Amino acid sequence: MERGKMAEAESLETAAEHERILREIESTDTACIGPTLRSVYDGEEHGRFMEKLETRIRNHDREIEKMCNFHYQGFVDSITELLKVRGEAQKLKNQVTDTNRKLQHEGKELVIAMEELKQCRLQQRNISATVDKLMLCLPVLEMYSKLRDQMKTKRHYPALKTLEHLEHTYLPQVSHYRFCKVMVDNIPKLREEIKDVSMSDLKDFLESIRKHSDKIGETAMKQAQQQRNLDNIVLQQPRIGSKRKSKKDAYIIFDTEIESTSPKSEQDSGILDVEDEEDDEEVPGAQDLVDFSPVYRCLHIYSVLGARETFENYYRKQRRKQARLVLQPPSNMHETLDGYRKYFNQIVGFFVVEDHILHTTQGLVNRAYIDELWEMALSKTIAALRTHSSYCSDPNLVLDLKNLIVLFADTLQVYGFPVNQLFDMLLEIRDQYSETLLKKWAGIFRSILDSDNYSPIPVTSEEMYKKVVGQFPFQDTELEKQPFPKKFPFSEFVPKVYNQIKEFIYACLKFSEDLHLSSTEVDDMIRKSTNLLLTRTLSNSLQNVIKRKNIGLTELVQIIINTTHLEKSCKYLEEFITNITNVLPETVHTTKLYGTTTFKDARHAAEEEIYTNLNQKIDQFLQLADYDWMTGDLGHKASDYLVDLIAFLRSTFAVFTHLPGKVAQTACMSACKHLATSLMQLLLEAEVRQLTLGALQQFNLDVRECEQFARSGPVPGFQEDTLQLAFIDLRQLLDLFIQWDWSTYLADYGQPNCKYLRVNPKTALTLLEKISREMKDTSRKNNMFAQFRKNERDKQKLIDAVAKQLRGLTSSHHS
Repeated sequence: MERGKMAEAESLETAAEHERILREIESTDTACIGPTLRSVYDGEEHGRFMEKLETRIRNHDREIEKMCNFHYQGFVDSITELLKVRGEAQKLKNQVTDTNRKLQHEGKELVIAMEELKQCRLQQRNISATVDKLMLCLPVLEMYSKLRDQMKTKRHYPALKTLEHLEHTYLPQVSHYRFCKVMVDNIPKLREEIKDVSMSDLKDFLESIRKHSDKIGETAMKQAQQQRNLDNIVLQQPRIGSKRKSKKDAYIIFDTEIESTSPKSEQDSGILDVEDEEDDEEVPGAQDLVDFSPVYRCLHIYSVLGARETFENYYRKQRRKQARLVLQPPSNMHETLDGYRKYFNQIVGFFVVEDHILHTTQGLVNRAYIDELWEMALSKTIAALRTHSSYCSDPNLVLDLKNLIVLFADTLQVYGFPVNQLFDMLLEIRDQYSETLLKKWAGIFRSILDSDNYSPIPVTSEEMYKKVVGQFPFQDTELEKQPFPKKFPFSEFVPKVYNQIKEFIYACLKFSEDLHLSSTEVDDMIRKSTNLLLTRTLSNSLQNVIKRKNIGLTELVQIIINTTHLEKSCKYLEEFITNITNVLPETVHTTKLYGTTTFKDARHAAEEEIYTNLNQKIDQFLQLADYDWMTGDLGHKASDYLVDLIAFLRSTFAVFTHLPGKVAQTACMSACKHLATSLMQLLLEAEVRQLTLGALQQFNLDVRECEQFARSGPVPGFQEDTLQLAFIDLRQLLDLFIQWDWSTYLADYGQPNCKYLRVNPKTALTLLEKISREMKDTSRKNNMFAQFRKNERDKQKLIDAVAKQLRGLTSSHHS
């Protein structure tokens, strides 16, 4: 029972499944029916399914048949209408065929136009593709053209940048084109070309800099001069907010970036064209004259190309060579100041350029390299200056050279270069300057002394008096009270020499300016130089004048007076130096002036020359003496030559009124002594072998004239008979012979108070022998064949006896 229920249940399920499959077949598209049929064959009841399928087909056939039967009349009607339509369709076909033929005929031109349009469209598409490709290539070509233009215009650094963009940005986009491969192959060549051309520009720049270093240096030194003048003005004004110009103001820092559009980067010349500036216009900066773009471009180019070290080595090597050329002075540099100026300008220009390169590039030059060059330049410059300055004989040129060296040092000091050695060398040149000054002033003094009239300066008005007093410190109350016209005691060379000494001191002071010396050092330098001027130059000039052959007594007297006043003026020279140096004389180690000694020495030399000159004049008068030693006549007046000599001595000693008393007295005593000695020599002269008592009387008259001159007091200040003592030897000798007082002489000889104390036995013997010879000759002539008369024989015996005793006294005196 249960089995039957189970079979019945399964049968119902199978029927439901078949029904579902049939519905799917009816509703499903024929292309997708495969899976449905597969499910039927997969089961075991496909036979039953087939039966149901047949049953379903028959049912549908019956429904179709019913439907056909229901619509048959309509189908017939439709066939009838269709037949009617066929005729109309044939007509329509004929019309369509005719229309088509006409259309084809008419459409041939359209087809041709469409073909042409097709070709145009194809060309347009090709053109568009070509334009696209060209638009891709054009930037490459433009960049390459730009590169070529930059190469032509020598804009090498921008050209290198363009080359980099072309290589890394543009060429990779069109690398499959053949012309791009050509460009790629040319890129290394272009780099080398840029490298070579930039190096060539650098060489041109270096050559241009070498040629124009003096212009650069001249401008830099003008700037330094202007700055110094400005500083001096500021120092003279209240120092409110004033500061020294910094090094940054000394030059203009150029921008190291070289813009491709910059007009300056388009130029490769080293020196810009700058018109000469007027003196009253501002001097352009030294770097305003220089276009450094070739250096910067070449440095950047070599840096980009990885050859910076090569560039640095080349630049430094070339600049070292140029430094050696700049430091080689011209052989005639010492002849003019322009030679020194050009030499300094070139050195300054060289180091201004190097300093600017140091501060506007990174590592092209460094401080060690600059210091090395400067040390070399400093040593060579100092050696050259020592050599060439030694040839300078003009103190003005030496002073100008010193000022130029100071400006040279100040200019380089602004740029940070040590210049102490230059100032040390200036101290050496200072000694040379002093020597050249001494030579110059030797000529000045010589000219003053040669042109002087050696006469007191006459003044006829108060204006002239004040003018002389203004030139020379002189005070004399008595002279001020005297009415005009009046005379100063000294001649014109006194104020002239005094003023020239002051001018010399000013000249020494000029050299010490700007040498960074203390007041004490300046004072010491001036005093030492002035001492040399006084003790050597002026002293030699005075000595030369004093020793001149044609110098007169009047001139010598005036020289003594002049040197006396110059000696008194030395204290004013001390004050003058103190005023200009602000160093008190009491300061420790202050050098004292030796002018007093100089003028004393000159005065003593003049005094000696006066004595010598007087003696020479006396000798000249004595040469006119014409004694007749054999005369028997007794004279009644002094000899003419002696009268003239005494008159000369009187006039001469009258001039000595302005001399110091001691000098005049010494001169007068010296003249009298020399006169007495000369007369004695004249009397005892060996050539005069005989003389008469009459001649001795005439000689006595001359000596009396001399004694009268001595008693008249030609020079005040002598005590009584002091001047007469010069003739005492002659007087006692003459008295002995004229009075024939031999008994007294021989009896009192050797006693301190004897009458003839000054008579030497030898002198008396010589003169006695001359008289004895004359007496013998006279007696022989008068008594040729007779015996001597008794008195003459007695006198001769007396003479012989006296002579014998005198010889004994002489021999005992010598023993």
